[in-house]
Parts: sequence; structure tokens; C-alpha cells
Amino acid sequence: MRKTKQLGVTTALALIIGSTTAFAENIKIAFIDPLSGPFAATGTNGLHQFEFAAETLVNAKGGVLDGQMFEVIGFDNKISPKESLIQLQVAIDQGVRYIVQGNSSGVANALTEAVDKHNKRNPDSRVLFLNYAAVDPALTNEKCNFWHFRFDANADIKMDALTDVIAANEGIKNVYVIGQDYSFGKAVAEAAEANLAAKRPDIQIVGNELHPIGKVKDFTPYARKIVGAETDAVITGNWGADMLGLGKSIIENGFTGPIYTYYAAGSGITAAFGEGGKGSIRLISEGQINPPPTEEAAAYYTAYKAKYPDGNVDQSRISNTIGMLAQAIQAAGTSTDVVAVASALEGMEYDSMWGTKVYMRPQDHQAIQNMHIAVHTNEGVTFDYDNSGFGVVAESTIEMAGMDSPTTCKMERP
Repeated sequence: MRKTKQLGVTTALALIIGSTTAFAENIKIAFIDPLSGPFAATGTNGLHQFEFAAETLVNAKGGVLDGQMFEVIGFDNKISPKESLIQLQVAIDQGVRYIVQGNSSGVANALTEAVDKHNKRNPDSRVLFLNYAAVDPALTNEKCNFWHFRFDANADIKMDALTDVIAANEGIKNVYVIGQDYSFGKAVAEAAEANLAAKRPDIQIVGNELHPIGKVKDFTPYARKIVGAETDAVITGNWGADMLGLGKSIIENGFTGPIYTYYAAGSGITAAFGEGGKGSIRLISEGQINPPPTEEAAAYYTAYKAKYPDGNVDQSRISNTIGMLAQAIQAAGTSTDVVAVASALEGMEYDSMWGTKVYMRPQDHQAIQNMHIAVHTNEGVTFDYDNSGFGVVAESTIEMAGMDSPTTCKMERP
């Protein structure tokens, strides 16, 4: 992750001679997510955002401690838990001490268990798992462990915020819930049922179903059932190709109501929805893009687009993850003692450029931050996604969402 610049002959030779040592001192961060297959676009965009955050927020400022630089290394897990465990071991064998992953809670569940077992058996090569997007509530509840930190709000926190908005809309009487058939999709469905029953018992859930993840080529049968149920709103936790396929099919089959989503932006999704998704697609997220909350955020997004013209900063939590890790390493005074780094992360308050403070709750390692519900539109858009002219504009904000949310985590500390 070094910057290119002109060097004198003596300096250049010194760097060549000492290059092996300098490389070894880099703080390696393994990105374990899909870089091939149906979710490759989502994974590749995430990798680029991690690389850019490391370069911009850490390396360009001289690194951490005595000048150690962050080095992000991509590992293709093909969205498979089994392949993820193989890549985890490869990363550990390469001296990696920090793992980042976010696409698929099924993968995250496998990784967090493997990291916990590895750290117990290998105290000299412990690793931390920095989860930037896998939001199965179990990961910070009954499956919590000291080595796992989540930088995104979990599915329950997000659904609590979403259903506040739905409950306030008296025009919504019927809701259809649909998602991917794995732990996260099930968690979204359960949270939707519970929250709507508590906040608006008059709302009927006219459909609640799951579909195979990454395998449905044509969502028309699902869309026709949704439209046929005369629903007023749709809730889905779908992401990647499944979000795009489902959303487009629902709209193309005549549905004009709100579609409340978790991941319906960027990675080609915004451009594909285009005019058809205007005013219908709604997204809950932790970062406000439009209007830009700070000058730093606006400059960051502009610089990212200059480097990756076809990319998007659609996961602001990625820069928060890198920034908080750097802050924790600096506070701990070490990058190799991950127990000290984890202890520094616990209870951390981080001033994010995205207009919110991020608090890492120590009892369960769940990040607490503002949640925004935004609408897909081409009006009032400072920063669009996919060079489409369309983006997401915040309509409402829930400050420090989930601060008092319950947890069943009983964490064992080393």
C-alpha cells in the first residue's frame, strides 16, 4: 500500500535492501469475501473500499505506531463457509492478525467459531475478526465472543428503526416479508414480525417467505405473489444479485409502494433500478451520503471516485472499521498483541466523518451509531451511485439506534 514517488539512488537502494523487513512490518488485514461468482461485484467493491480507507486514513498519514502501514489482502471465499475457513487458515499462515468479512452471516458464523477455536489453541498467533456487514443478531448474542467485533448494526436494530417508520405510515395496512433462506434472512423475518406486532398490531403480514440464496434466476413468481397479495409495503434483507433481481421484478410487475431494504444501493444495483426505483426503494444504513454530513466525507467520496470511477462509497462502515482499528492499535501501543487491541476497541467512541459517533458496546462488541432511512432518487443527490445520476437521500434519522437494545451475550475474556 505504498505511495509511488521519485527517490534518490541512495534512498532507492536502501529501500530495496530493506524491502523485506519493511514489508514484514506491514499490518496485514485479510479481506475474506466473494471476488468471483454471482456476488463478485459486491465483494470487489468492498475490497476497493477497504484498500482506499487503509491508504487514505492510515498510510497517507504515516501509518500507526512507528510507521507501520496497513496492507489489505483479498481472499476469495466464493460466498462459501467451507472455502472461507480454508482462506482463513491461509491468511493466518501468512501472518495475518486481522480478518474483515461482511457478505453472508452464514460465513460470519463459521468464521467467528473458527477464530475462537484457533485463538484458544494458538495464543501466539491470535487473530481478531472485524465484521463489517454480517448482521445476524446471534453473532453479538448467544454466539458472541471476545474476538468478534461488528461495525454494522445488527438485523434487529435495523428492523426496529425501519418499523418505526412503517408504523408511522397510516396508509400501510398489509406487509409482505421476503428474504434469502439462511440465518440472516430468517433473522430479518422474525424481527419484522415481532416489531410490527408490537408497534402496529393492525398491520397484517400477508406473506412471509424465504428463497434460495444466490440461485434464483427469475423472481417473477415471487413478484406476482407479492402483487397479488395486495400488499402496501415490502420488507427484504436481500443483498447483491438477489436484491437486484427481486426488486426489479417486483417493480416491473406493477408494485408502486415502498420496498424497505437493507442493501439496495451501489455495486450496480442503483443504476439498474434507475427511474423505476425512484420513490419506491428505501434503504436503512449507518452512513449518510446525501446531503454530505461533513466536508471530510465529501472530500473522501470525491477522492474515491477519482481513483475508482466506476465504484461507490456505499458502505461507510468500512472506513469506520479501518479508522477504529488504527485508533485501537495506537491506543494499545501494539499491533501484534490482539488482546490489547481488542481491549482498546471495547467501549471506544469514534468520531466518524459520516456525521455520527460510533460507540463499540463493550458487553457484546456491537457498534452503536445513527441509522438513516433513505430513498432512491435523482433529486437532491450530491453523490450518485454507479454514475447513474441516482443515489439515496436521507429522509429520517434514528440517533444512536439500539443503544439500549438487549443482548444475551455472556462473553468470556482471555
